[in-house]
Amino acid sequence: MARKRTLQEIDREIAKLNQEADAIRASEKAEVAAKMKDAIAYYGFTAADLGLARGGKKEAKASTKAKPKAGRGAGSAPARIKYKDDAGNAWSGFGRKPKWFVEALASGKTAEQLLA
Repeated sequence: MARKRTLQEIDREIAKLNQEADAIRASEKAEVAAKMKDAIAYYGFTAADLGLARGGKKEAKASTKAKPKAGRGAGSAPARIKYKDDAGNAWSGFGRKPKWFVEALASGKTAEQLLA
C-alpha cells in the first residue's frame, strides 16, 4: 500500500510549484508586454479605450476617436486606412468597428461608400 503524504510535504510541494510558476511568469512577462504594445500601437488604443484613464467614465467618453501613435514597435507597420468619412475619421478595417463607422451605416451609408 502506498504511503500517505503529510500536510507538510504537500505544503513544501506547493511552495516549490509557486516558485516555479513565478519564474515562468517572469520569463514570459516581457514577451507578453511586447505583444500588447504592438496591438495597442496597431489598433490605436488610448488609455481611455482600455479603461486606464484617471478621470473615470467622463474622461473615457471624451476620446471617441483613436489617434495614430508616433512611436510604433519595432517591426510593426502602420495600419493601412481602408475606410474614412468626410469628418476625417479613419479605420483600417481590423478590430471592432468604430462608433463613427457604425453610425454612418445606420444613417444609410454603405461600407463601399466609406472606402478610402
